[in-house]
Amino acid sequence: MRSLAALVVILLAFAARPLAAQEIAYEQVSLESTHDTDGGGERFVRARTAAVPAGIAAYGPFRVLDQARAALVDVTDARSPAAFAAMMSAFPQIALLEMVECPGTEDDRANLRPGRMIRAAGIATYVPAGGSVRSGGVELFLAGAHRRADPAAEFAVHAWADVDGREAGDYAATSPENAKYLAYYRQMGLSDGEARAFYAMTNSVPHNDARWLSGRELADWVRIDTSEG
Repeated sequence: MRSLAALVVILLAFAARPLAAQEIAYEQVSLESTHDTDGGGERFVRARTAAVPAGIAAYGPFRVLDQARAALVDVTDARSPAAFAAMMSAFPQIALLEMVECPGTEDDRANLRPGRMIRAAGIATYVPAGGSVRSGGVELFLAGAHRRADPAAEFAVHAWADVDGREAGDYAATSPENAKYLAYYRQMGLSDGEARAFYAMTNSVPHNDARWLSGRELADWVRIDTSEG
């Protein structure tokens, strides 16, 4: 299995789409997506179509902006961990992930894997003014070795749901399904108290709804830098 995974990473590295211009261009990305019945359940919030950076190379939902910066511009899915690994193999100097248009994920289980990769690589996460990070995308923002967001940046949180439609509250508080998220938050640098409070807050909102927060409001729940400039 390890050799197969390595082959996938290599093939994705060769398949990265170079873009003609070195200056950052902008393209329109649709947020329509489909349900992945083989994964860990979808978790994303649709919003209006947004303009996102095209960058100099594309790896799934990730765009390389330059040698030191990448951006997340779409939903993640089961292929995103391999796409992120391929990007880091080709651009190992990336130190900042800008989160521009992040609706969430089509595979909540796979979504935590690039989060752990971001943390292990010491990459910082940043949501600029006008940036929107929603649903499963918030897990990836929390992965940043240093987390920064414009005070007016947009975030949306809600409960996860598995492929059978069951939410966090449908499982025992000590179940593996809930424990894995608390463990993830602690691995991302949250204290046990922060992890439990944040997780309870997100799961107080039904999966088919969303609670909208500014960067300043999110900072009431987790430690992030909301300084401007």
